[in-house]
Amino acid sequence: MRLLVIDDDLAIREALSICLSSSWEDCEVLLAEDGDAGLRAFFGSRPDLIVLDLGLPGMSGYDVLQRIREVSDCPVLVLSARHGETDKVRALDMGADDYVTKPCGYLELLARIHAIRRRAQSSGAVGMHDYVADGLTVRFPRQEVEVNGRSVPLTNTECRLLYQLVSEAGSIVRHRDLLRRAWGSESYGPDVVRVYISRLRSKIEPDPTQPRYITTKPGVGYMFTVQPLDSGVEPDGHMPTDTPDQPEAAGRAASEMSERRAEREETRRVRRSVSRRRDSVRLDKASSRGPLPKRWHPLQIRPRGSAYRA
Repeated sequence: MRLLVIDDDLAIREALSICLSSSWEDCEVLLAEDGDAGLRAFFGSRPDLIVLDLGLPGMSGYDVLQRIREVSDCPVLVLSARHGETDKVRALDMGADDYVTKPCGYLELLARIHAIRRRAQSSGAVGMHDYVADGLTVRFPRQEVEVNGRSVPLTNTECRLLYQLVSEAGSIVRHRDLLRRAWGSESYGPDVVRVYISRLRSKIEPDPTQPRYITTKPGVGYMFTVQPLDSGVEPDGHMPTDTPDQPEAAGRAASEMSERRAEREETRRVRRSVSRRRDSVRLDKASSRGPLPKRWHPLQIRPRGSAYRA
């Protein structure tokens, strides 16, 4: 396995190199001190996973992430001292697979990397078949969707999330179930799901502001509709008759407006809750693989200027 660490802090690069190389057999850890060096290493070595800092000199971590996502779905774990919700949502929205804040414990970081690799290895969509609906074709094995003849690629996470929704089409899938099945953990919170649902809608919906495939059930979860609302086909497979449908359309519009309003209220509530939380993860035991050098034992990966605690 080949891992690429892009971080301008020499101490963190050295710590990660020791920890990661000692945790997997045949693990090669590549180090880069800035965005330009990181991209050169990425294109030259094609790593299996990238650990990326955001506060890089010159080219920012966001720019590096954007450049990588233009050409590859290589898993990216953001490791940053930026604790703000805006930074987390922006990185995830740009395609990061996970976001970990400094300081963080060695064991947590390894667990996150394990989870990302496990999801990436299972994202080949073995056993998944193409899904065809009115104007929409989802090719899970190829991780792409075709909307009215236009092909759009999906990332690993987007493909897993969409598969969970499609596999239970017509039923509500709760936030925590989506987190557990698509991310392998419920610790991320509903904001992460909302970010990826928004990205999916931008790719598959004719009008993302008026979703017809992925609908929201405020405070509960999401549902993939089996029959799009304006497909022109009734449930029995016949074309609709010329009966007046203005009252039904008006009622549907009012319902969708109420749904969007409730979703905005829920989003504001969650953001207020998240803003009160502090990310503080501490290491409570050493690595089971044996003691590391005293300087790194037990390891706390910290931003520049912070002391390592033994």
